[in-house]
Amino acid sequence: MTDLQTRFLIVGAGMTGLAFANFIDHDDFLVIEREDEIGGWCKTERRDGFVWDYSGHFFHFKHPDIEAYLRERMPDEKIVTVEKNSLIYLDGHHVDFPFQKNIHQLPRERFVDCLYDLYFRDESAGKADSNSFKGMLYEKFGRAISELFLIPYNEKLYACDLEDLDREAMGRFFPYADIEEIIRNMRRPDNTSYNATFTYPLGGAIRYVEALARDVPDDRILLSDGVQSIDPNKRVATLESGRTVSYNHLISSAPFDRLLKMTSLPHDPSVFTSNKVLVFNLGFDRKGPPGVHWIYFPERDLSFYRVGFYDNIMGADRMSLYVEIGLPTDAPIDVDSARNQVLRDLATVGIVDEHQLLAHHDVVLDPAYVHITDDSRRSHDLLSQTLNCAGIYSVGRYGGWTYCSIEDNILEARQLANHFNRLTHLTG
Repeated sequence: MTDLQTRFLIVGAGMTGLAFANFIDHDDFLVIEREDEIGGWCKTERRDGFVWDYSGHFFHFKHPDIEAYLRERMPDEKIVTVEKNSLIYLDGHHVDFPFQKNIHQLPRERFVDCLYDLYFRDESAGKADSNSFKGMLYEKFGRAISELFLIPYNEKLYACDLEDLDREAMGRFFPYADIEEIIRNMRRPDNTSYNATFTYPLGGAIRYVEALARDVPDDRILLSDGVQSIDPNKRVATLESGRTVSYNHLISSAPFDRLLKMTSLPHDPSVFTSNKVLVFNLGFDRKGPPGVHWIYFPERDLSFYRVGFYDNIMGADRMSLYVEIGLPTDAPIDVDSARNQVLRDLATVGIVDEHQLLAHHDVVLDPAYVHITDDSRRSHDLLSQTLNCAGIYSVGRYGGWTYCSIEDNILEARQLANHFNRLTHLTG
């Protein structure tokens, strides 16, 4: 006999799980969360007057109804709308993002190299597997653009060889541009991208999470007790506390590889790889560079790949940063040593100059970015079909083993909930 019973068992109280709980037209659900608070990687930390997230979580709404749904559940929260200003740091110079559309801002010799290699990009054929992400970069942008920014930056971010990734690993989020766009941008700048405008609550990204949790009864969320194992045949989940939950349908936003371990579904674990990201949130005594929202750093001798400026987003009077370092998932971490290196590197690139560090916070996101390959796509599709037949649905960025936005997660959760809502309507 099981301890608990529910029609919908939702594994994970992040944006995806809470969105499903919002949109399912049924009261019989239970959200299970291993951590002692909701939010997943969308948590917010507050220290000494600074407001930080577990890395930068900025919302790029393409569906007004989703944004309106969240805003009506947070009527007292001040939300700023920001037109993004992002830069690339390269050899002491700043170039507007995206790099490939702004090569004319480089010193003349490098600009000529980039333009020449872009025009004769066929000469880069064979430098990498054409079916890989690295091969796609050489194919579309040539050697110089690829090797100056696109390859080193993304290798720092993913912490792997880009030849191991599928050529469409970033999908619609990669800022493609053809020669005509690149040339036109030299006279008529157009650096729009999927996140050209974003919104952010002054209380931090957790406010959006709390908006989704507002209508979910407290007794439907079980914190500090993760799922240990799942018996797909009996449709019973065993929790870390030893309690058991029987369910009709299980909706998981846990990383897909961890879900496979929970269910003991036979698979090749080497297919599903990812990186982790060490995030430092840093608060200083005074302002730093004005106007910029984040800067990309492709240079391999700098520890971080991106630095973001909360103070320029929130209109604060002290510099408040998030700093991201991509690492292999098995890499050891010495937090104090890494923070000291970050502070030295921030001084090297001119972001800090005799600034006093007033407060800091660190967190490791693991997984952070999944490695999307032909094998991972194929295996995820096949294994998902098996799980679906057993009433288990793996959703969200990590459940889907994909690269997507937070809004995409909400939309996917709503679509799945509406699927069940229609079934309920048809069967009564």
